[in-house]
Amino acid sequence: MPGNSLLSLYRARRVWLAAALGAVCLGLTAACGGSTTSAASAPVSGGVLTYVADQLPTCLDPAVSPYDVVALIDRNIVDSLVSQSDNGSIHPWLATKWTISPDGKTYTFYLRSGVKFQDGTPLTAEAVAASLAHVVAKSTGSEYASSLLGPYTGTTVVNSSTIEVHLSQPYQPLLQGLSTPYLGIQSPKALASDTEAQLCEHPVGSGPFSLVSWVQPTSVTLKRYAAYDWGPPTAVHTGPAYLSGLTFLFDTNDASRYGSLTSGQADVIADVPPLDVSTLKQTSGLGLLSQQQPGVPYMLALNTESGPLADERVREALMRSLNLTQLVNSIYFGQYQRAWSPLGPTTTDYDPSLADSWPYDPALANQLLNEAGWTGRNAAGYRTKDGKPLVVYWPEDNPRQDRVDLALGMQAEAKQVGIDIDYANLDQGAFFQTEASGKFDVFDTSWVRDDPSILNHFYNPDQTIELGGANVWDLNVPELTAWLNNATSSSSAAARQQDWDHIQSYLISNAIMIPVYVPTTLDGYQASVHGLSSASDGETEFYDAWIAK
Repeated sequence: MPGNSLLSLYRARRVWLAAALGAVCLGLTAACGGSTTSAASAPVSGGVLTYVADQLPTCLDPAVSPYDVVALIDRNIVDSLVSQSDNGSIHPWLATKWTISPDGKTYTFYLRSGVKFQDGTPLTAEAVAASLAHVVAKSTGSEYASSLLGPYTGTTVVNSSTIEVHLSQPYQPLLQGLSTPYLGIQSPKALASDTEAQLCEHPVGSGPFSLVSWVQPTSVTLKRYAAYDWGPPTAVHTGPAYLSGLTFLFDTNDASRYGSLTSGQADVIADVPPLDVSTLKQTSGLGLLSQQQPGVPYMLALNTESGPLADERVREALMRSLNLTQLVNSIYFGQYQRAWSPLGPTTTDYDPSLADSWPYDPALANQLLNEAGWTGRNAAGYRTKDGKPLVVYWPEDNPRQDRVDLALGMQAEAKQVGIDIDYANLDQGAFFQTEASGKFDVFDTSWVRDDPSILNHFYNPDQTIELGGANVWDLNVPELTAWLNNATSSSSAAARQQDWDHIQSYLISNAIMIPVYVPTTLDGYQASVHGLSSASDGETEFYDAWIAK
C-alpha cells in the first residue's frame, strides 16, 4: 500500500500445538484443519458463497499487501509453485518437481504443462520469472512478499518449462514461502500491461476463481474459472471449483458481522466473537471451523534501544507484572490460548519448554524496578527516578479482537507495581506521526506464517522498517543474528531446531517481547455450507467448498 505506514500493517494482521501438543478444535461438525463436509454428502455444483471478513483490503496484488484478508482472497485467484500440507510437508503444484543444488543456492523447478492464466496466457518459465521479478521490483513496493524469497538474486529461464531460482546463500524457508499466496504466480500479460494501481485492483492468476469486481470498500466478487484443472494435491477434488462464485464482504464490527451469520445474510463469517462461540455451538443450523494459526502470536514488541525499556530489568518487570493467563481467559472466554513463546504452538520448531517459564510475579517486578533505580512514587502511585515518572508509551491505531480491553487490563495491572502504561488509541494521521518519530516504547503485532523464519522479519538487522521488515527499533544483537542466519541456512533439521530453541529462549529471557495470546481462526458457517477447509496457515480455503441445495 504505497504511502501507508508499514507498522500499521502489522496492527491489522491477525494471528491465530500440533496434534501432539493438543491443538484446539472447537467446531460443531468441522475438524481441526479439516473440512465441514459430511462423509455422507455428495458435492453439488453451483451457488455463490458469501463470506464476511473482518478486515478491509487496500491492495489485492499479493506481491504488495501483507494483509491476511488479501491472502484469503488471492488464494482463490493465484496458484503457487508448491503447496504445503497440514504437517508442514511441501508438495508439487504448478511445479511438478524440483531439485536443489549441493550448495543450496540454486532451486530448479520443472513446470506443469497445460496451465493457463485466467486471461488465456499459458504458464511458462518466462511467466514465473516475470512474476518473481515483479515481487522484488522496487516499483512494486512489496511490504512482505519479497522477504519470503530471502537472499534471492534472480531467476534463470532454462527452457520454456524449467527455471532456476538463485540465492546468494542457502535459505531453507524458500519452499514454504513459495507455497504462500503472497508469492502466487501472476499472469505476465497482466503484469506487463497494467500499472501497479491497476494490479492492486485486478490481479490475474491461474487459480480456481477469477476477479470480477472490487467495489471499494464494500465487496470483492469472484467467479469460477471453468477451465481450472490443476489444483494442489492437498485438495479433495480435481477440476473446477464447485461454487460458481465467491462474494467477500467486509465488516469490522463484531456484532454486526455475527448478526449477518445468524440472520442468514452471510454463509460464512470470519472471527466469531469469543463471547458468542458458546451460543453459536448451541444454535441449530450453524457450525464453527476453528484452528490455531502458526507464526508470531499476538505480542508486545518492546523498545530495547531507548526509553525506560532499554533497561532489561524494567522490561522484565513489565512482563512479570501482567497476569496474562487471567486476562486472556477472561476477555476471550477460553477461545484463545495464552502465549508463552515468540512462536505459536502450531508453528514448526515451536519450543514447548517455554510454557509457564515466566509466570505472573508482581513481587519480582517490584524487586527489579527497585534494582533499576525506580524507587520513588508520585501522587498517582507511579514509580519515579530522578523526579521523572516511569511511563511506557504504547500508541495504537487499529485495535481489533477486543485488544482495547486487553490493553486496559494490562494497564491496570502494570499500575500495581508502579508502571504507567500510556495507551493511546490514535487516529491514523496522529499514529503515523508518532511512528515516524520513533518515540514510543511498545507496539503490538502478530503475524501468520507456518515457518519459524518469520522471526527473521522482526529481529534480523537486515529486516528494518526501511528495508521492508519489522525490526522496528533496529535491534542488532550479534549472537541473536547468528542464530537467525544459521537457522535459515543449515541443511540439518536438528541444528535448525537447536537454533530456533536458542532464539525463542533468548527473546523471552531478555524480555525483548511479551507473547500475549494465540488467536484462533473462528469461522462461523451455515449448515448448508460444506467442504470449507483450513490451510496450514489457518486461513480458510474455498476450492473444495459447496452449498447444499
